[in-house]
Amino acid sequence: MQPSAAIRELETRDSERIRHEVLESGEPAVLRGLVSEWPVVDAGRKSTAALLAYLRALDSGAPVDAIMTPLEEQGRVFYREDLNGFNFVRNRLALSTVAEQAVSYAGHARAPAVAVQSALMRQCLPGFAAANPLPVAHPSAEPRLWLGNAITTPTHLDEWFNIGCVVHGRRRFTLFPPEQIVNLYVGPLDYAPTGAPMSLVQLHAPDFERFPRFHQALAAARSAELSPGDALFIPPLWWHHVESLDPLNVLVNYWWHASGAPLGSDSGYDSLRHAMLNIRQLAAPARAAWRALFDYYVFGDQGQVTGHIPPHRHGLLGSLTPAEAAGLREQIAQRLKTGK
Repeated sequence: MQPSAAIRELETRDSERIRHEVLESGEPAVLRGLVSEWPVVDAGRKSTAALLAYLRALDSGAPVDAIMTPLEEQGRVFYREDLNGFNFVRNRLALSTVAEQAVSYAGHARAPAVAVQSALMRQCLPGFAAANPLPVAHPSAEPRLWLGNAITTPTHLDEWFNIGCVVHGRRRFTLFPPEQIVNLYVGPLDYAPTGAPMSLVQLHAPDFERFPRFHQALAAARSAELSPGDALFIPPLWWHHVESLDPLNVLVNYWWHASGAPLGSDSGYDSLRHAMLNIRQLAAPARAAWRALFDYYVFGDQGQVTGHIPPHRHGLLGSLTPAEAAGLREQIAQRLKTGK
């Protein structure tokens, strides 16, 4: 396997520059040292014990979702054989308990992988965001915590803007552009270990007989290793494979919609599901015709779509007010309920 191309890097904490040169570009970027001055990063530099003390002082005691994989999985979060279930167990524990458990495994040559994934800071570590701010993140973004020992999350995607900030330990990210979906052999859309669609190919030991197109995906891959204080911007729908490399790894990430809408309110997956229901089952000529309409109305040039229509008649083709958007949602919901 050839090494992946490097993800481009920028070394600045200037929020305006990052918004202009990174967030608006649609391309991933490593932001070296972006959060190097965070107090939590400084605590981790001193020692693992100092980091645990910092987290324990903020810990509300609220239970968070935690997972554990068995020894034989070597920290890889995945499906069981034949996709019959997942290869981990879930639990609800206080954050400090999981962190101490992860550290306790450091002295073992082989140990289970334990991790907290996507825990909302305001619930488990109130006060963290104020003490460790990220001004470049959208105001709607809520920091989330990812903590564990050496664990690997296989190639998956999220539909939001994403900035991941490494607090402790090293992480290796391998990214694939959205159009590589055809070469990634993605598993079920509605049944995945992390909730997001996931590639079935093992990155470092691919079965090319079963997944021959993965060669093309690897040719398009980009990778980077991040250290404490570094951050990574992942644009929406970029596939990413994440490896936590040290006995204790802590990352804080920020997700937000381009529109600023709360997570879970607007989702492109809604349109995808609707299309699977209404268009996917049509004959090939009909699907091709619908593709032409989507290319024109959804992905095409706005000026071409509306330039010949008087502004007062743009209707659905124009910029919808919040009231108009709410009315359209209600209309769609009524159609789904009644078919009328």
